[in-house]
Amino acid sequence: QVQLVESGGGSVQAGGSLRLSCAASGYTYSTKYIGWFRQQPGKEREGIAAFYTGRRSGSTVYAASVRGRFTISQDNAENTAYLQLNSLKPEDTAIYYCAARDGSTLTSSLTEGVYGYWGQGTQVTVSS
Repeated sequence: QVQLVESGGGSVQAGGSLRLSCAASGYTYSTKYIGWFRQQPGKEREGIAAFYTGRRSGSTVYAASVRGRFTISQDNAENTAYLQLNSLKPEDTAIYYCAARDGSTLTSSLTEGVYGYWGQGTQVTVSS
């Protein structure tokens, strides 16, 4: 079965940066769907970045709250996805999760319900 493990969280000052990693095992589909989500204190979990990549196409999508500051990427050789967090703000404090899905629809998605596999989360704390 698919297993996802996030790492790279921690505590930083406002304006700082972190890079989160999501290591996947057992995820051998030719087309990959990865999403990054976060849950801020007292709020619902929200999608913030996602990509799909296949043999001939791919795409990425970002939530407005992080666009221009966060960047999603992957290392296919290591079967690892990344989320680069720059210009961090206190409101970015949250538990960050990566997710993956089975499927054949060639599009990225920030919709939580389409993802079937989830990591345990990693805490990001941004202080002012």
